[in-house]
Amino acid sequence: MSALKTILYFSLFKYPLTRTEIFQFSDDKDQKAIDAEIDLLVKKGIVFNVDGFYLDVNNPDRVERRLKGNEMARKIIPKAVKVSKRIAKFPFVKSVCLSGALSKGYYDDDGDFDFFIITKPNRLWIARTLLVLYKKIFLLNSKKYFCVNYFISTDRLEISEQNLFTATEIVTLIPLYGKETFAAFLKANAWILPYFPNKPATQIKTIRDTEKSWLSRVLQKLFNGSFGLSLDKTLQKMTLKKWVNKFKHLAKEDFGIAMKSTRHVSKHHPQNYQNKVITRLDERFNEVIKQHNLKYPKKHA
Repeated sequence: MSALKTILYFSLFKYPLTRTEIFQFSDDKDQKAIDAEIDLLVKKGIVFNVDGFYLDVNNPDRVERRLKGNEMARKIIPKAVKVSKRIAKFPFVKSVCLSGALSKGYYDDDGDFDFFIITKPNRLWIARTLLVLYKKIFLLNSKKYFCVNYFISTDRLEISEQNLFTATEIVTLIPLYGKETFAAFLKANAWILPYFPNKPATQIKTIRDTEKSWLSRVLQKLFNGSFGLSLDKTLQKMTLKKWVNKFKHLAKEDFGIAMKSTRHVSKHHPQNYQNKVITRLDERFNEVIKQHNLKYPKKHA
């Protein structure tokens, strides 16, 4: 991804970047070429430099917004880590990662804690249901600090939707629990590397091991056999039926991506940001290169 496309991508989220960040999220390994492109974009008035941050509109408020969001994220991260510890204790949970805006170092008053969770095979829907019930009963259905909207199982770690959006989400995950499982996840998704060859590798040394409570161990033993498998399949069918009725406004193709509900994946993204972001980025990029008569290699166009 060129410097321009990198800046435009994060500008969709009103998030200006430093030069270092632009290079890290670019697919061009030549830092001098990236710096030269940034300088040219600034000279042409396509991109603006506001106190060392680069964005596609000359709006200092966005820089102030980012800095404030970065500070709020630093303060709230310890609370998110505590919540992840609670999630990691649930039955059949093998790994817990922080995702969403907070994983990118941003948080505001409208923010929440998004978690990406990896489970044992054929017990994904039991793990998900127990976590959702916990949220509804003990957290009064509050989503702010307990948003468990993406699950996958260890027998299908490779993410099937392989594009810039999912690559960005993967490379910015903050793994908190399940070192071996997360390492396997990264290996299974090595397809993201060409997108971000300059991004430092995710550190896994500090990832904690999942320690189950006595209740979790009892439930795991209870649901370990054929009864557990049957229950898991039933919970999947019940959830899918509920979502089909609730999200009728989504086209079949969009539903299949945003609300994916298979034996190996559970996604709850009714806003379907993936499709919206990719579509809008392509539109914005083409608008800019046409307006300013820019020339880019085919891989960036």
